[in-house]
Amino acid sequence: MNYANIKYCDIANGEGVRTSLFVSGCRRHCKDCFNAVAWDFCYGRPFDKAARNAILGSLAPDYIDGLSLLGGEPFEPENQRALVPFLRDVRVLYPHKTIWCYTGNSYEKELLQESPARCEVTDEMLALLDVLVDGEFLTEEKDITLRFRGSKNQRIIDLNKTRAAGHTVLWQDDPIFADHKM
Repeated sequence: MNYANIKYCDIANGEGVRTSLFVSGCRRHCKDCFNAVAWDFCYGRPFDKAARNAILGSLAPDYIDGLSLLGGEPFEPENQRALVPFLRDVRVLYPHKTIWCYTGNSYEKELLQESPARCEVTDEMLALLDVLVDGEFLTEEKDITLRFRGSKNQRIIDLNKTRAAGHTVLWQDDPIFADHKM
């Protein structure tokens, strides 16, 4: 797997201060994608031991709330296969940090059911995540006032509460942001 970028101390892609890994490779090609350069699976640099260790080290400070995965598309099967061992390490080293993941896939229709996104590690990858932002970016639904997503059709799913409830539960933002307007 290649990656397009690593952003340290990121506050735009999940709750709190995070490290964000932008993987390379996406077959969806959403119109007006903010990161179309990362559609190419060969774009960027190899996700090697040095990159893994840099991210793992960046998660150590107490002020870092967790890791966010973006793309490209983290749920392309070849990316899942590379990410799952890494996410296992994140969970072991930092059990109290959260892992957010952005995907153009629908949680219920494409990640839980047979689809081109599913592979032998999809269920484990989902189990390693705390929050999933799902749905393609749609230009006609674009809303720059939304926190942590670009279009109104995209959902922020609390996967821990979803697993406990047995049905999809949306993530609840801090009440201070409930009436947030840009």
